[in-house]
Amino acid sequence: MTATPENAMAAAPVDPRLLEILVCPLTKGPLRYDRARGELISDQAGLAYPIRDGIPIMLADEARRLDDAGRLDEAGQQAG
Repeated sequence: MTATPENAMAAAPVDPRLLEILVCPLTKGPLRYDRARGELISDQAGLAYPIRDGIPIMLADEARRLDDAGRLDEAGQQAG
């Protein structure tokens, strides 16, 4: 099986120190790292920011909207 571009993006590591200081540019709230999808998730904004070549792309225009199944509620549990 060949690697798809999506899998290649997810494989690029992100510096853990960078993850500690990044916040959502819209809400200034915390982000969680989805290693499998290669995204930083803002549950407050309902957006998933892509990570390309190990670099988080923190632009709302580049972010993917989350559906309710992708969000966590305030207790950190899967919503829906």
